[in-house]
Amino acid sequence: MDKRNIKNVQNTINRILSSVEKPSRYTGGEYNQVVKDRENADVRVALCFPDTYEIGMSNLGVRILYGVLNSIENVWCERVFAPWPDMEEKMREQSVRLYGLESYDEIKDFDIIAFSLGYELSYTNVLNMLDLAGVKCRRSDRDEDAPLVIAGGTCCFNPEPMADFIDLFVIGDGEEVIVEIIDVYNSTYGKTGNGGIKRGKSSFLEKASKLTGVYAPSLLSAATGEKSASLPSATTGEKSTAAEKCESSPSATTVEKHETIKTRKTIKKRVVKDLDKSYFPTKTIVPSMSIVHDRAILELFRGCVRGCKFCQAGHVYNPVRMRSPEKLLEQGKEAIINSGYDEIALLSLSTSDYKHLNKLCDSLLDWCEPRKVNLSLPSLRADNFSMELMERVQKVRKSGLTFAPEAGTQRLRDYINKRITEEDLLSACKAAFAGGWNTVKLYFMLGLPTETDDDVIGIADLAYKVLETWKDSTKNRKRGVRITVSTSCFIPKPHTPFEREAQIPIAEYLRRVELLKGKFRTKKITYNWHSPEQGYIEAALSRGDRQIGGVIEAAWRMGARFDAWSEYFSSDIWLKAFEKCMLNPDDFAVRKRSDDENLPWDFVSARGDFDG
Repeated sequence: MDKRNIKNVQNTINRILSSVEKPSRYTGGEYNQVVKDRENADVRVALCFPDTYEIGMSNLGVRILYGVLNSIENVWCERVFAPWPDMEEKMREQSVRLYGLESYDEIKDFDIIAFSLGYELSYTNVLNMLDLAGVKCRRSDRDEDAPLVIAGGTCCFNPEPMADFIDLFVIGDGEEVIVEIIDVYNSTYGKTGNGGIKRGKSSFLEKASKLTGVYAPSLLSAATGEKSASLPSATTGEKSTAAEKCESSPSATTVEKHETIKTRKTIKKRVVKDLDKSYFPTKTIVPSMSIVHDRAILELFRGCVRGCKFCQAGHVYNPVRMRSPEKLLEQGKEAIINSGYDEIALLSLSTSDYKHLNKLCDSLLDWCEPRKVNLSLPSLRADNFSMELMERVQKVRKSGLTFAPEAGTQRLRDYINKRITEEDLLSACKAAFAGGWNTVKLYFMLGLPTETDDDVIGIADLAYKVLETWKDSTKNRKRGVRITVSTSCFIPKPHTPFEREAQIPIAEYLRRVELLKGKFRTKKITYNWHSPEQGYIEAALSRGDRQIGGVIEAAWRMGARFDAWSEYFSSDIWLKAFEKCMLNPDDFAVRKRSDDENLPWDFVSARGDFDG
């Protein structure tokens, strides 16, 4: 795009921004953003996060990949976030294509469009962002001149629901393999940034698919040799229906599904072996507006030692790999100096399981306290909760405490391998209340395998025991207490010990909610429950095969956007999309899978060894 066109686009965007909510989501220009010379950028990458700026800018994976890619001399990586519906409407009205925040260039002219897929309910945003960019959604409809569309993130451990839209999936840790993918891209295409001729997407995919952790669905899925038909753009207003798409697409047939499974090789996940030697962003972009996690972040380790049967992240990101306290101290200092933040969050799946936690906190606090920098410890566990540590790290600012017992009875906690006892929880709460804390949040799941009504009632019993602990521990009752109990619907995720289990039907979830709700009779305990409809669709998407791609596209064409947001999620749209594609979501969400049944993600290995 020449300078005149860029200026015209910027002027149009500036006019739009005066009429949308939170315009700073779309302006760029933040401190520490990376701007390079277009003439020297041989490979341009649009790093896309399919949700809002506030959420995407808080994502550690986005921060890591942005830094890794921009550390490569001939690569320029820019950020792209999903525009909120008010901004999307204005962009479509003014024919403004989706653009990179650093340059305002249209991402349809970039070489690679890379998506982070961390949540299944963001799938429709992926399609919407491609459409806003002027890029065909289905990979079979994109020609050689179209950008390469790749994806990584937790959802890619079952890539099949999005396989009709993505050229290349990265499975596992991405910061090393993305550099190798760029090397293959350079060797295949040569210089492309200055208008060079692109050639050989199939050749590139063939080479890239030989890398550990890389899956190219076009090379392993064409069992029938047929090409799926395409639907018109969502902006054209043509009358072709999603039903026609779903019914006509050979990729949605059961025959191809089973033939494909037989022809696939195993895709092993990518594992970064030494976190001390891997890239970590200590010079991150300082956002121009408040974001969800507006602080510096230190990643203590990856993986989890706990092995909870329901937790997908704990299984797919093993083995446990820890950073040294010396490296973390160095990174923490650099992150604060380079950003000006007044808080550092220690991040991992279970922070208190970091074996050098006390040593690290002592070292960080010696440096942070004189500078009025707060240290926060999310993901603490009740069974190794340290009041002494909490008192020290929250001298600057106290926050509430959050624990996740997950189940209401010891029997069920033992069954799901959640190694936390009632005594652990009450001892932690007693220490917290004595130390001045008066806000506790407790997270549980309803619908876990083998759960009974007694287990559900046990959630209320446990909450009341926490309340009694407060009464026994608190001398000054004027502070009051706030206990919040939250429940979500259990979702049997791929690559967990519960991957073949059934999700309970929506009606049964609501019955258990009502059972539990009836047990709370005090204003000191607040009970919140998550939408079962969202959990139901999430389960269907997470456990789906390639047929689900037609459903995702149909839902998007009927208006599905920001499905993770309750104000935009529409169960009716999704149910109609399944119906149009002649599929029953129960088959994917609430049906128990037999032990001898092939699973759509069987060809992906989430083993935690370092082989290969």
